Amino acid sequence: MKYAGLTIGIPKEVLAGERRVAATPETAAQLVQQGAEVLVEAGAGLGAYISDDAYTTAGARICRDVREVFGRADIILKVKQPTFNHALGISEVELFREGQVLITFLHPAAPANHEMVQGLAQRGVIALTLDSIPRISRAQAMDALTSMSTVAGYKAVISAANRLPKFLPMMGTAIGMIQPAQVVVIGAGVAGLQAIATAKRLGAVVKAADVRPDANEQAKSLGARLIELPIPSELAVGEGGYARPLPEEWLVKEREALASAVAEADIVILSALVPGHEAPILVTQEMVERMRPGSVIVDISIDQGGNCAAARPGEVIEHHGVVIDGTQNIPGTVPVSATMLFAKNILNFTSHLVQDGRIDLNLADEIIASSLVTHNGQIVHQGTLEAMRVRREERT
Repeated sequence: MKYAGLTIGIPKEVLAGERRVAATPETAAQLVQQGAEVLVEAGAGLGAYISDDAYTTAGARICRDVREVFGRADIILKVKQPTFNHALGISEVELFREGQVLITFLHPAAPANHEMVQGLAQRGVIALTLDSIPRISRAQAMDALTSMSTVAGYKAVISAANRLPKFLPMMGTAIGMIQPAQVVVIGAGVAGLQAIATAKRLGAVVKAADVRPDANEQAKSLGARLIELPIPSELAVGEGGYARPLPEEWLVKEREALASAVAEADIVILSALVPGHEAPILVTQEMVERMRPGSVIVDISIDQGGNCAAARPGEVIEHHGVVIDGTQNIPGTVPVSATMLFAKNILNFTSHLVQDGRIDLNLADEIIASSLVTHNGQIVHQGTLEAMRVRREERT
């Protein structure tokens, strides 16, 4: 059997506000049926309304102490990167051992996660990040980033609408017409496209911008008006259709092209990401200060550094009357749907990694090579190494 002799651990997520879990009873049962021993920390699924009994019925074993999960598992499946466990008074990084496999969203290029990634490398952990899975057909069923981006795009608009002190749709009243809200979506990837679709359903006028021509066509097909960006496609589009990191001089041109639309917007949704790299700053503090008081910015990209210079990770702030929502881990606020999607994605990735009861770290495989962050005590993820180099240069 595929997982014969392997133990797979599912700890409870300890990141503040995280309610997802890395396995459902359905996916746990599939692991057990294929020979794995599955250890689930008690209460791990409660945030997604999954009881311990449901896991037990699926064949998993409930562990009261998370140290048993980490201590016995060959593979740890998590939703979010290791962080400080307040109940134990230590970082989750300290629970890992040499040679243990971690599969999760590490967001390794984000500056806030550099120390954590270095800690995993020092402990000899084999860490793979789901946010670097390549956009190829055989990886679609593993693509948790796409699944979670769908959730994030939807919830970002709902959250922004809740904070906006006006209606989104046009409304006819006894005293005349109320004009619809203006929504600008920057970054028309999966999250951005879902944000466009959701904002349109709510009746807003939507403008969108992306450096990739194909993404712009998809945004246009959803009813968005396009903001023209002066970025050559050969410079902007990389392998697999993802955006490339742009030199600073081109980022300046992009900001200039976005400035007037951002200033006129009631809601700005930021979802521009470069896989494996820190998110580019596309809305400067000066651009925020030109927006109308009462406007709202939701920075979906905050987990990878953020697109808004004024956004603060994990905080909702007000700057010059503009609400800037830096909520991290937006999919974690939709735990039932997000868990269902994520658990299937991570199961498919794990199945790709494991062959005949052993962990097959095939570096010739594009999916594994792109996702691998730490191996043999070293950081091997190129986007992370580049982000660390840039951060060092900024400090000197």
